[in-house]
Amino acid sequence: MRTVDELIAEGVSGKRVLLRADLNVPLDDSTGDPVITDDGRIRASLPTLQALREAGARVVVAAHLGRPKGEPDPRFSLAPVAARLSELLGAPVPLAADTAGSGAQAAVEALGDGDVCLLENVRFEAAETSKDDDARGALADRFAALADLYVDDAFGAVHRKHASVYDVATRLPHAAGRLVATELDVLTRLTEDPQRPYVVVLGGSKVSDKLAVIEAMLPKVDRLLVGGGMCFTFLAAQGHGVGGSLLEQDQVETCRRLLAEAGDKIVLPVDVVCAEALVADAQVTVTPVDAIPDGLKGLDVGPHTVELFGRHLADARTVFWNGPMGVFELAPFTSGTRGVATAVAAVDGLSVVGGGDSAAAVRQLGLPEDGYGHISTGGGASLEFLEGRELPGLAVLSGGAG
Repeated sequence: MRTVDELIAEGVSGKRVLLRADLNVPLDDSTGDPVITDDGRIRASLPTLQALREAGARVVVAAHLGRPKGEPDPRFSLAPVAARLSELLGAPVPLAADTAGSGAQAAVEALGDGDVCLLENVRFEAAETSKDDDARGALADRFAALADLYVDDAFGAVHRKHASVYDVATRLPHAAGRLVATELDVLTRLTEDPQRPYVVVLGGSKVSDKLAVIEAMLPKVDRLLVGGGMCFTFLAAQGHGVGGSLLEQDQVETCRRLLAEAGDKIVLPVDVVCAEALVADAQVTVTPVDAIPDGLKGLDVGPHTVELFGRHLADARTVFWNGPMGVFELAPFTSGTRGVATAVAAVDGLSVVGGGDSAAAVRQLGLPEDGYGHISTGGGASLEFLEGRELPGLAVLSGGAG
C-alpha cells in the first residue's frame, strides 16, 4: 500500500489531490447556528492535509457529515467544518456550492499551489452510498475529473464501499494518508503479535453490535472485560435479574454459550449504578449485580467494578478499549467510564481507544489524550478490522494505481 509520503516524494506540486477525510463531527444546533462539540476528527486530518499543502498540492477535500437522505440538506452542510478547518490551518478553506458539480469544478479551478477547498457533503449525492456499482461509478467519475491523484485518510469510512472511498480509488493513482497508515499499523499490532497480557475492554449498549468482535477476539485475548449496557445480557445469562436495564433477550443464550466457552476470560461487573430514569438529576443507587431492583435501570458500572477492572488492567501490556461503561454523557453516570478510562491510560504498554463513543468520552471527560498510545477515529472500522473482515477502502488502496 503506497503512502501519501511516497506520493509527496514523487512530486505533487501543482497537482490536484482529492483527499477523502473523515470530518463527521458532532454538531449542536440547539441554539440556532450549528456548533461543533468535538473537533477531534478534524484535528486528526491535519497531518496529511498540512503535508500535502507544504508540498504544493492543490488539495480538494471530500467528506461526509451525518446521514442525509441522498440529497442536499442544510442541516448536514459542511459549512461549520470548513470554518473550523480554516481556523486550524490558518488559511481560508472555501466550501464548494455542491459535491461534484459545477460548484465543485469552480472551487477546484480557483485553487493555487498549497490551497485547500472542501466539497459539500458527499452524502448529498444518493450515488455515494448506492449498492449499484454503475451509479457509484458514475459519481466516482465526477470525483476523478476534479483531481489528478487520490489520497484516502478517512479511516472511519474504510469499511464502506462508497463512491468517494472505494470507486474513485480505482480511477486515480492513490495512496493511504498518514492517519490511515497509523491506524492500520496499530490495529495490525493488536491482531498479529500483541504483547501479553492482552486485555480487551468492551462497553456500549448492545451485545449484538459487538458479538462478531467478541467471537473473533476471545481466542486471542487473555481477559475480556465487559461493561456498558451490553453487560446486562451477560448477567441475565448467569441467571441474574436485571430490573429495567437494557436486555437483548434473544442474545441471552449466545452469551451463556460464550461464558461457557471462555472459562474465566470474560470478566463481568460486580456492582452497578442504578436509577429510575435516565435524567441528569437522577437519584442513584449502587447495588450488587445479583440484587438489581425491578424498578431500577442499571446505567453505569459501580465502584467495585471499576476496582476489579483496574486490577485486571494493572499488569496488561496491550489493551483495546471500545465502548463506554455507562451513560457517560450525564453526570450521575460518568464515574465508571472515567475510572476505566483512567486505568487504560495507566497501562505500561500499548493502549488503544477504539474510536466512536470511547474517543468522545475521553475528550468530554477532559482526560489527556496523550495518555493513550492511540485513539482511533473509526469505531466501526476498527471493530471490523479486528473481526478479520476485508475493509473495501483498504483493499482498494492495496491494489495497483488507478
